[in-house]
This record gives sequence, C-alpha cells and structure tokens, in this order.
Amino acid sequence: MINRLFRRRTAHIVGITVFLGLASPSFATAAIEELLAQIDEAAEQIEADVIDWRRDIHQHPELSNREFRTGALVAEHLSNLGMEVTTGIAHTGVIGVLRGSLPGPVVALRADMDALPVVEQTGLPFASTVTTDYNGKEVGVMHACGHDAHTAILMGVASILTELQEQIPGTIKFIFQPAEEGPPPGEDGGAPMMIDEGALLNPEPGAIFALHVGQGTAVGYAELRAGPMMAASQTMRITIKGRQTHGASPWSGIDPIAVGAQIVSALQTIVSRNVDITELPAVVTIGTFDAGTRHNIVPAEARLTGTIRTFDPEIKAKINDRVREIATGVGAAMGAEVQVEIDPGLPVTSNDGALTEFARPVLQRVYGAERVFQSPLITGAEDFAFFQQEIPGVYYFVGARSPNVPSADAVPNHSPFFTIDEAALTLGVRSLASLAIEYLAHKAQ
Repeated sequence: MINRLFRRRTAHIVGITVFLGLASPSFATAAIEELLAQIDEAAEQIEADVIDWRRDIHQHPELSNREFRTGALVAEHLSNLGMEVTTGIAHTGVIGVLRGSLPGPVVALRADMDALPVVEQTGLPFASTVTTDYNGKEVGVMHACGHDAHTAILMGVASILTELQEQIPGTIKFIFQPAEEGPPPGEDGGAPMMIDEGALLNPEPGAIFALHVGQGTAVGYAELRAGPMMAASQTMRITIKGRQTHGASPWSGIDPIAVGAQIVSALQTIVSRNVDITELPAVVTIGTFDAGTRHNIVPAEARLTGTIRTFDPEIKAKINDRVREIATGVGAAMGAEVQVEIDPGLPVTSNDGALTEFARPVLQRVYGAERVFQSPLITGAEDFAFFQQEIPGVYYFVGARSPNVPSADAVPNHSPFFTIDEAALTLGVRSLASLAIEYLAHKAQ
C-alpha cells in the first residue's frame, strides 16, 4: 500500500517539475505541500509498525552504552531501507545517511536509545522484566523516559523519507544515539563521544532536530521555545574529612556528619540569597549524604553529592564559586578538611532563534496553530545540547498524556509508572519528517 501511494504521488510531483521547472518558487511551494501530504498519509499507514517497534524496544530495554540489541535492530532497519549505515559510534550508536536524488543541503534528525535502572510498575502487557548489573547492583531496566518512543518514531521517519528519496533536495542524516542518560562511571559516551567520532561529519548537517515525549502535555500538543530551554547540569561531590572517635565522646574527634549537616543547610542559601531568580531560575540540590557504619562511632569521613542546574554561564560560575566557598568555609570553621569537585556537566539546551521560528509553523501545521505552545524553562538537562554547540538545533516536546488523564495526574519521566499514549507516535513521525523536508526544501531554493 505505501509503495503504491508513493508511486502515484511521485508521478504527480514529476509532472509539476517538468511543467514549472525546478527553480520556480511556485514549484517549490507545490512540491513541499505535496511531500507533506505524502508524509501525513504514510505516517498513518505505518502507525502499526511504529507501535510494534516501540513496544518491542520497550520490552527489551538496555542501559547506557549497552544498547546492543536496540542498535542492531535500528541498523538492520536502516540497511533494509538501502541507506548508508555506520554502526559502533560511541559504542552502540547508529547513523544512517539518506541522499536525496536532488541537490541540496544536509539536515540531521536525532533519537536517543537508552533506558534507565528502574523497575517497571506500569502493568503493561509489554512491560519490561529485564534485570541487569548496574554499578555492582542488580537492577531492573525500564524505558521510563520515552526513548523507546523516540527510536521508533525516527525509524518511522526513515521508512517514509526513503520512499520519497527521488524527490528529496538534499541529504538526511539519522542519528540514533546511545547513553543520553549518561554513560556509566568511568566510561565515555553519549552525544560528546558521537561528535568526537564524527557524527556530524561526512556529510556535515546544517541543522539538527530532536523531540521528546512526556506527560507534561496531552497528546496533540507540542512545546518549544527559542534560546535557553533546558538547564545546564553539573554534579558536585563534597568530601568531608574529620577525625573518628567513639560516639560517647564526640568532643575527642571531629564529626564530619555535623559538618555535612551545616554544609547542606548553608548551600540552600545560594539560590535564595545570591541569585536573582527574577531573571533566570537556578537549583542547588544535595541528593546523597553518606557517612558512618555504626550507631556509636563518629566516622572519619562523610560524602555529599548533588546537582546544580543553571541557564546562564555567569550564574553557573557564581554558584560554583559559592558552593566551594561555603563548603570549605564551614569545614574550616568546624575543624574539618573539605574537598569539593564540580564536573563540567551538560551545557544549556538552547534552541537556535532563527531555526525555532522556522520550526514553529511546521509544528503548527502538524499539531494545529492553537496547540503549539511556548515551553517553560525546564530544569531537566539534555545532552542534545552538545549537538547544538556544533550546529543550529531545535529540541521540542510532544504531548504523550492520554486526553482522559487530568494534568494533575500526569506521571513524570523517570517514574516506574511512566507510560505514553501511543497516538503521540504518529504525530511525532509527521513532525520530524516534516521538519526535515521543509528545511531541505527551503534551504535548496
């Protein structure tokens, strides 16, 4: 059915080309509209395939840098479509290149493939029962962030655009990325490693697009914004070295737990007292406090870890300085030695302004003019930001909450109960494919 549809519509486009000529603006408009109509029809036709891919990937999740089965599934699919396929990028990443028959620019589309160490509790018939080793612990594995949907959507886009190859003015690069959630400790991975290994070379795309599903909005809605959209994220590690002693005589030692408690409290004043939150928000959170082995022993050491989220480089630098000053200062005042490590982390996910304004009407066509909203600033982070540091990029959110679920009952990403309404898949396919075609067609004029 899909092949017959494309043959029929391709013949129509060829007729327009012959009659009007490639350089004609009216040809460009007519051709784009015809291609978009084909995308819409084909997305409906392959909906069942996309759902099947998503459920298969969901039932067989794999952690970061371990996406062996998922990567093989993607590579086989792209190879069967006749694409140029490269595997093993950043361990398990896959890139497919589709070269249109007409000359034109290059655009990239990206999907992430990794799952999370979460025990699934959705009760779905295709729920994950996978367990594996993670940092020396046996854990459940679940697609609790929708990456199964992202991968299936991009596979669907690849299927549709391959059928349109003879009418595509340019090249589309399909980037299936591992380890978006971060590589395991001691390993490299994710977007930075893909870039280092040439993901944006040969050919070099002029722009990149990606989406993310979530229950923040209902199916049929999309969100994006120009400029900063998702926060820069850093991990901080604070080590407090005291002096061990008997819990019955704490005065004969230096208690790192008491020092750590003071540091935790003091760090909460950074955002509330040192950052102008009327300009841009910021977050400083301590997530772990590890110390001691027995109730009656003052330990020699305590360890804190936490996260810093910012949207501005100056605020980021200021918060980093204050964390170090407060932690070491409190330690010195209480007689302890404090070491602070703050990693470079992920940069701000910032959408290119001009590319965002180009993308907005494309999304409005798919979702409806009244259903594409300005996204709020989001303190979550995304390593898609590394791609955006290299080339213009747009990242957008698509609603995946069932319409009969109130917004107050939305399940957040990374929850063991996270699910999506699969009606979001077809809209995701249409939007990503439309962005690619419209970008190439407008740049080729």
